[in-house]
Amino acid sequence: MIELLNVSKSFGDNKAVSDLSLTVNSGEFYGFLGPNGAGKTTTIRMMNGLLKPDNGSLKICGVDIQQDPEAAKMKTGYVPDSPYLYEKLTAREYLEFTGGLYRLAPEKINSQIEWLFDLFGMRDWADGRCEEYSHGMRQKVVFCSAFIHDPEVLIIDEPMVGLDPQSGRLVKDLLKLYSRRGTTVFVSTHTLSLAEELCDRIGIVFNGKLISSGTIEELRQEAEAAGGNLESLFLKLTGGRRAANLPDGVKIE
Repeated sequence: MIELLNVSKSFGDNKAVSDLSLTVNSGEFYGFLGPNGAGKTTTIRMMNGLLKPDNGSLKICGVDIQQDPEAAKMKTGYVPDSPYLYEKLTAREYLEFTGGLYRLAPEKINSQIEWLFDLFGMRDWADGRCEEYSHGMRQKVVFCSAFIHDPEVLIIDEPMVGLDPQSGRLVKDLLKLYSRRGTTVFVSTHTLSLAEELCDRIGIVFNGKLISSGTIEELRQEAEAAGGNLESLFLKLTGGRRAANLPDGVKIE
């Protein structure tokens, strides 16, 4: 499970995350929803130990990420919003390296790599260097590195970026499968439809603060009580609609 308690993070005068508290239970699929700049990626980087919070605590499966970061990371699979790889390694070498970091036995690493290559259709290019890969190919390698050790918690920042429709469908199905098997899945996105399709519960964040949280049904009921739908509720909570800059004379009926 994931536990955040009164977490805050500032960069100079900009408070990216403000007194954020939330709990995600084991096996739950949680969507962290908000517009660009809401504090989603900063929160995720603190959850993975890449940033240190100014105050508050973050725990992964009961392990405090600041007190024992290695133990917490061993339980976590992480997919960042941009796929960073070692350019001179092949996908196979990168995954062998990643599996070693998670202290997997060599035979386990090899079997996982073969399974993942088949799953993502990577065999034709997996032995070429990462510097030759497209963004979508890099994203597949990063997903493989997150799955390779069967983590207890998956933390994913904007999961569909750079993936073709077939790979996107595969990732959605895999994440739901892992969730049903008991893995805690935490997905950050600004796409409402993705959160509606996949998540058991959604938290809406704006200006670094958690402003609403609940199941899809609970949020729908809240939206209907306000005379709208989930999209209108999301827009209302995160600052409302922005007028489009249309050319003179162009009107939307």
